[in-house]
Amino acid sequence: MTDQTTTGPSAAQPADRTPQWHLQGEQSAPVMVLSGTWQARTGNIPVFPKDGLKKSPGAHLSFQTSDLQVWDTGLVAFLWDLKRVAHDAGISLDMQTLPGPMRQLLELLPEVPDDPVHHKTARTPFLETIGNHAIASMTEVGVVSELGALTAKGAVLTLLGRSRMRMVDLLANTADAGPYALLIVGIVNFLIGAILAFVGAVELQKFAAGIYVASLVGIAMVREMAAVMTAIIMAGRTGGAYAARISTMQGNEEIDALNVFGIPTSTYLILPAVLSLIITMPFLYLYGCLIGMLGGFVVAISMLDITAAGYFHQTVTAFGIGQFIFGFTKSLVFGAFIGLTSCRIGLKAGRSAADVGIAATRAVVVGIVGVIAIDAIFAVIADVLGI
Repeated sequence: MTDQTTTGPSAAQPADRTPQWHLQGEQSAPVMVLSGTWQARTGNIPVFPKDGLKKSPGAHLSFQTSDLQVWDTGLVAFLWDLKRVAHDAGISLDMQTLPGPMRQLLELLPEVPDDPVHHKTARTPFLETIGNHAIASMTEVGVVSELGALTAKGAVLTLLGRSRMRMVDLLANTADAGPYALLIVGIVNFLIGAILAFVGAVELQKFAAGIYVASLVGIAMVREMAAVMTAIIMAGRTGGAYAARISTMQGNEEIDALNVFGIPTSTYLILPAVLSLIITMPFLYLYGCLIGMLGGFVVAISMLDITAAGYFHQTVTAFGIGQFIFGFTKSLVFGAFIGLTSCRIGLKAGRSAADVGIAATRAVVVGIVGVIAIDAIFAVIADVLGI
């Protein structure tokens, strides 16, 4: 067997420190001579060629490392290439001629790299998928119900003066969910009332019944639109903020810290959020009703031959106190629903920054869809009760 010598590409290093290897001896018993400094950070570790060994089944390759100076994993990588080429050539390596640490590292590496494992994802049957979603949905309903029960218990304890809820948190949440939301609630409900009045005026004046625009706007705002539109606004504005805040606390391990200290999150975090919405939603509903009627009044006065006194009289006589009670009750339910679902979504969010955005988006979507679904349930109940 002819000698082969390979050196690193760097000519700036002294010859005695350049990583070198060469084969010597007979083909049946070749010897790999290693010398120089073999460090991966130098970037001049040679690569053992795939055809560096001729096929010699039964041959044994030994090593001579007397001239080897400093080495690290760069030499181990070179020897691994050698080990795989020797395996293909039918040559076995005499590991006992290597230094102990080098031998231990090399023995950990396989002669042939393992093939990548491709896991086949089992396809879940359609009915099983539906069942899993149904079970998960019912589980979430149960968790939210339990959370609501704990929150109600915390509210009772608050009235008795034995709750751990801080009043400063309740006041801060109430200010954010109430006074700070007046502008957007007022703008949306004013426009809704104006749109209802405009659509009603276009049709009703064909029958010389323009005065009934006041009844249309009043009943629609009191019975449906003020409560629903205010709840949708609060789901997007306040519900998303609650979910983002709690999910951020989850990522910062603040929720874990509360649990370690034995402070229940249902009382310390969720109760102020839910109570603030329950307190402010009825007032925002009444505010939305008045602003919506004002929007209808502006459009009706400008488009129809109606006096302000006539519009006011028709609005007052169009509905009774029962309609206000119905809308008032819906606003309470909407506030509790938005608060509980938003906090629950924040609690089950992940711990990364991306999960904060996902939780906020999910809270808004669930809040809006849930408000519309609950409103449909109230419509059925009202039809059954004849309200």
